[in-house]
Amino acid sequence: MLRIAHIINTVKVGKQSDLHSAQPVTFETMRRARDFSADTVTVQLYSAQFPEDVDVVPDWIVKTPDLESSILNVGKFQKSRKLPLIKDILDRLYEASEADYFIYTNVDIALMPHFYLVVAQLIESGIDGMVINRRTIANTPCELAQLPLMWAQAGEEHPGYDCFVFQRGAYPDFELGTSCIGVNWIGKVLLANVYAHSENFKTFADLHLTFHLGDDRSWKVSDFYDYDLHNERQLHTILKNFESQGWLDQRDLLKKFLSETSREQDTDHIKPAKRKWWFSCG
Repeated sequence: MLRIAHIINTVKVGKQSDLHSAQPVTFETMRRARDFSADTVTVQLYSAQFPEDVDVVPDWIVKTPDLESSILNVGKFQKSRKLPLIKDILDRLYEASEADYFIYTNVDIALMPHFYLVVAQLIESGIDGMVINRRTIANTPCELAQLPLMWAQAGEEHPGYDCFVFQRGAYPDFELGTSCIGVNWIGKVLLANVYAHSENFKTFADLHLTFHLGDDRSWKVSDFYDYDLHNERQLHTILKNFESQGWLDQRDLLKKFLSETSREQDTDHIKPAKRKWWFSCG
């Protein structure tokens, strides 16, 4: 039976955060999707969290060792945000699980009940690395008792990258630098690694497998521009390394990412509000 391990970064938030509604929905849909696929796929659910967030993790999700560092240990930023490094999260998954395939999703990405079954069938078809773009549904309903109403919405396509599936055996070759989650470019950092280390990679933009409550486009906020710039520079370095090893050959999307980061390097002197935000999704 195929084994899949899925990790998220769980965080304690106040009622003012959109995660206050979205995160419990994510938790419950992960549990239900796991149970729905139990006869076909072995699914392990994991969380990586800071010590102050431990009590938010539900019983059906395994807590990996608490995160010990954040982006604030890497550099100085205008506003303090304790954002985890993606490498710290995925390292914990690699250490915790011997599953055949790993999944990372943002904590505000909820699942359809058949999510793991479809992922398993895509893997069995020969796809060994994939990104599944979410559907955006209405902000409400958002109560757990109303999950069927959420599942019933077809939603709208969204261009951002927020769900990644890859082989466990490929992970030791990933280059993630000190990129952090929660700000721009992280989706492209992950996509670049999954794509570069897959024999048969595919991005799915039209599958109704994951969803997000509302579309607040918080990634457009320029208050945390310096975090965005950090991730963008990490991506540029990663792609240049991949290019030197020939991993960008026949991968036009990654060449496009490299071109984007190269152009952005030339605009660092421009005030954040003047910079283009076309790169922000992911």
